[in-house]
Amino acid sequence: QVQLVESGGGLVQAGGSRRLSCVASGRTFSRYAMGWFRQTPGKEREFVAAIYWNGGTTYYADSVKGRFTISRDNAKNTVYLQMNSLKPEDTALYYCAAGVIFRVSDFPSLGAYDYWGQGTQVTVSS
Repeated sequence: QVQLVESGGGLVQAGGSRRLSCVASGRTFSRYAMGWFRQTPGKEREFVAAIYWNGGTTYYADSVKGRFTISRDNAKNTVYLQMNSLKPEDTALYYCAAGVIFRVSDFPSLGAYDYWGQGTQVTVSS
């Protein structure tokens, strides 16, 4: 069982930066690929970024590529999402997720993840 707790959300102006963190409980964190997803009211949860269990491979949605960076520190059981050049359309509830994933092609799939956090709200003002 893995519990995930996100933090770092808040209000930021367009063009600004924000770093989200997700801390995982348990001693098996390093086994899991980690992903970030986001959701706005009335819309489906969408993939943002993911990172392989050893940090060696990352994958991004086209909408955030070049602006967001995902990283992880397995010694701290933590995954991060550095968000730069934020836009109002990045406003959403951001979730982290954990899953035993072996194929990069599975990263964007919600069903590939077994555990989810409660989310942290990011609001980008124009």
